[in-house]
Amino acid sequence: MAKSGRARFIAGNWKMHGSFAANGPLLAALKAAPVDAGCEMAVFAPFPYLAQVQSELAMSSVTWGAQTLSEHAFGAYTGEVSGAMLREFGCRYVLVGHSERRQLYGETNDGVARKFAAAQAAGLVPVLCVGETLQQRERGETKIVVGRQLNAVLHSSGPAAMRQAVVAYEPVWAIGTGRNATPEQAQEVHGLIRGMVAGEDGAVGAQLKILYGGSVKPGNARELLSQPDVDGALVGGASLVAADFLAIYEAGCQAARAA
Repeated sequence: MAKSGRARFIAGNWKMHGSFAANGPLLAALKAAPVDAGCEMAVFAPFPYLAQVQSELAMSSVTWGAQTLSEHAFGAYTGEVSGAMLREFGCRYVLVGHSERRQLYGETNDGVARKFAAAQAAGLVPVLCVGETLQQRERGETKIVVGRQLNAVLHSSGPAAMRQAVVAYEPVWAIGTGRNATPEQAQEVHGLIRGMVAGEDGAVGAQLKILYGGSVKPGNARELLSQPDVDGALVGGASLVAADFLAIYEAGCQAARAA
């Protein structure tokens, strides 16, 4: 366990990838990996594969979750999936407000706040994703944008709700663009996020896990995860390759032991 009291958390977001045939060997490799009490591992799978993930990981230390959920508990919402449904597949976590949901599907800050609340009402731990685009960063709007995204949840659910939540900072400009945020840039925004939550409730801010999610790979994971306010990683493409994802997980374990 890190001296801060915050265990590291390495999560893999499969996005819209996977197949029954490909998932099996990947899940087998993850559950066979050595367990470190100071570093949790999780996967976020597409809805159709949650039953397979549950079956493969049920007796392991690896946790799992879904990539989004409906803001509604039930009703005539064709194509939507509720938090209660996700719980039936053993999900512990769910992503809310991922940058692709915001950018491609028009999810708003208020809508994300409603999904956050729906996740907690269903007994799930929401992983709230925040982050700015390249244009917003170049205009010096990082603090404003991230602040609005975070405040929508803080004002709606209250700071105490962050006790049962995780935040993931995704600099949209560093995802699949060939541009990477430096560890110092990541730390700057992670410190901003922690400071905003601590400004509402110091104890909650101190224990909040904040993940970094901008093209994390084995080559940059150790330096990123060594930053004082970077408590883990939300890994995209590298989470589909067992060796790469486990290398990132080991970097998280090393950071936890060194903290």
